[in-house]
Amino acid sequence: MADVPGRPDWSALHHMVSDLRKATSELPEIQRRMLSVTGTASSPDGLITAVVGPRGHLMELGIDPRALRRPDSKALSATILQTVRAAIEDAGRQSTEVLDDVLPGDLRALAGTDVRTFVGSHDADVRGRAEDGRG
Repeated sequence: MADVPGRPDWSALHHMVSDLRKATSELPEIQRRMLSVTGTASSPDGLITAVVGPRGHLMELGIDPRALRRPDSKALSATILQTVRAAIEDAGRQSTEVLDDVLPGDLRALAGTDVRTFVGSHDADVRGRAEDGRG
């Protein structure tokens, strides 16, 4: 039957509701997968390693003693921050993969950009966007 202007496409709506039911029935598994995400990164020289949890919180920070031989504390601080941000990006990529696996296409299209931007962003970047009104 042809679409009638002003009338809902009931088959599409039924399909969306079915997808939503399936996604919500899998919430405990989705939550388990999201909570098991860890992001890991190493500095280019391999002297700094960082592991973050699913929300980007630092869980482990490894500093090779050779990194402490450099007298430049600002460079060490910058390297640590860069490495932690890379670990957060890694966790964000993994979280996005989980969401892509479990969210139906229709819901990904609705949630897509905002969820991925938030999940894959460092807190400092999110704060900066909020402060200047970019959400």
